[in-house]
Amino acid sequence: MARKRKGQPIHGWLVLDKPEGLTSTQALSKVRRLLNAEKAGHGGTLDPLATGILPIALGEATKTVSYAMDGAKTYRFTIRWGERTATDDREGEVIDRSDARPDEAAIRAALPAFLGEIDQVPPQYSAIKVDGERAYDIAREGDVVDLAARRVRIDRFELVEMPDADHAVLEVDCGKGTYVRSLARDLAEALGTVGHVAVLRRLRVGQFTLDKAISLDELAAMDHGAAVERLLLPIETALDDIPALALTEAEAHRLRHGQAVALLTRQDLERLTAIRGSVGEDGIVIALSGGKPVALVRVEGAEVRPVRVINL
Repeated sequence: MARKRKGQPIHGWLVLDKPEGLTSTQALSKVRRLLNAEKAGHGGTLDPLATGILPIALGEATKTVSYAMDGAKTYRFTIRWGERTATDDREGEVIDRSDARPDEAAIRAALPAFLGEIDQVPPQYSAIKVDGERAYDIAREGDVVDLAARRVRIDRFELVEMPDADHAVLEVDCGKGTYVRSLARDLAEALGTVGHVAVLRRLRVGQFTLDKAISLDELAAMDHGAAVERLLLPIETALDDIPALALTEAEAHRLRHGQAVALLTRQDLERLTAIRGSVGEDGIVIALSGGKPVALVRVEGAEVRPVRVINL
């Protein structure tokens, strides 16, 4: 006999302003419990030290989590100059010190070198797997982890303020896979000193921004039904950069049953032509019917094939 799932079927995205001290998984569990949601996932891990945007996918929105994680991100962070830590943030043991402190002019002059596509070595304490083990588990055992550099994209890197000689506040717009801790470490090295992340806050993940966010305390104070009605964003919010294809109800019915849809008439081909230029290399499109998402589909020639059906 099938086991009955606990919770209510709630579908959509909630933008959480994650507090410091919780892992992303712990924050997700609290949201799921507060909303009594049957199914939930999150769109991009934040370290316990970090605060800010943690998109929470509920119900059928969990099928679009990977697209949220691929979205561009904005971080504001504070570097503490003069101390390097094992974790490249303030939670780690200090492993190196320097008396050198960069001034404002030197920092601004160093930032352009980090723009565009750059090679970045992840922190020793990261979730990357090495021979089947997490890098942070290997590092905690006292071993040095040999991590290969990864290609990441930096779109904007700016100095915001310098509260004192020991600290600088910066903002960065970056692509998937960027480690802010590595960015702080490498910037310090480029400036002839050492440093680590003292404060980290994520301001944006794709279309998820702080103006739409809610804290756990605020969520706990709200009525469950009101919270869902007022705060939930549509499933397709995470798919903002993916082209949409409007389907008839009959076509949508075929997709919902896992069947391909052939678009062969002149009007059909016009629909495909209208979106073809904006379809990515993976050929993925969001199919809509009556303004509601039906499925993530792949366009293959004149056929549309379901990849992930969204059951609403």
